[in-house]
Amino acid sequence: MGPVKYSLVVPVYCNEPSIGELLEAIGRLHRALDRMLEVVFVVDGSPDQSYERLDAALPASGLTAQLIALSRNFGSFSAVREGLAAARGDYIAIMAADLQEPEELILAFFHALANEPVDVALGVRAGRDDPSATRIPSMLFWWLYRQFVQPEIPRGGVDVFACNRAFRDRLLELRETNTSLVGQIMWLGFRRKLIPYHRRPRRHGKSAWSFSRKVKYLLDSMFAFSDLPIRALTWVGAAGLAISVVLALVVLIAKITDAIDVPGYAATVLTIIFFAALNSFGLGIIGSYTWRAYENTKGRPQAVVLTTKRYGPPEPGKRAESPMTDASVVAER
Repeated sequence: MGPVKYSLVVPVYCNEPSIGELLEAIGRLHRALDRMLEVVFVVDGSPDQSYERLDAALPASGLTAQLIALSRNFGSFSAVREGLAAARGDYIAIMAADLQEPEELILAFFHALANEPVDVALGVRAGRDDPSATRIPSMLFWWLYRQFVQPEIPRGGVDVFACNRAFRDRLLELRETNTSLVGQIMWLGFRRKLIPYHRRPRRHGKSAWSFSRKVKYLLDSMFAFSDLPIRALTWVGAAGLAISVVLALVVLIAKITDAIDVPGYAATVLTIIFFAALNSFGLGIIGSYTWRAYENTKGRPQAVVLTTKRYGPPEPGKRAESPMTDASVVAER
């Protein structure tokens, strides 16, 4: 394979219609970066023909590339981590396969990392062409993230980023599960640069980033990086104690004045209902922290690689259809 200075990690899930345009865009990036770009495609258990289309097109593409297939769908963040681990470049960027981030953003990432005192560059949305049904929930999601998880998250959130090898190595050392990759990036610190971009409309397919996945991601982020739920439970408990004192006074006064025909009935029922609900709420919060701690003790990999293939420009005297290939099956990284 040719020299590799830059690596581009592309998680792929249900992106079959956009594969052709994706390879064209990456080809332009490859030429703009003096053909020192390596592309790492990570197919995250995609049920369509994304893997087959990439496998058929990459040999003749002229790209230095890796095609990694995960054993099932582990989620985009796990796919990104596998791509980061496989990347060989000094500077590594993430690019979505749906082409909603412009090519110029990737070039700006690499330029900042190579020429400025920057360890990680974050793509920050300056605008977006998504419909209101998608844009408004996304704005609400990132507003809640800033308010309750990490206030330093840029407005509009972070979808893509790039980093140098030193930052990548530190990021991969964080092995906890059910967490937030963006949260880990912000937690690590290092020297950051925010690069604004305008998010393009999605041209093919439908985003898998559903409302339920956003809620799960927000909860994972909150339990991984914030003690707000525990502090909120403490205040709710204090409020419950204050309410119980008030109810006790009401019951006492009603007892003295004979205002309740059945002594203690109303207060007893209300108190039982209130504290039963409070107890269930508290157990749910504590259980969420406990479950995540238990998951981290298992030591399971965040993703399992099924196959890895490598492609490179054809050597002199060899046909372009004969890529350099390593299709070894890996059970665990």
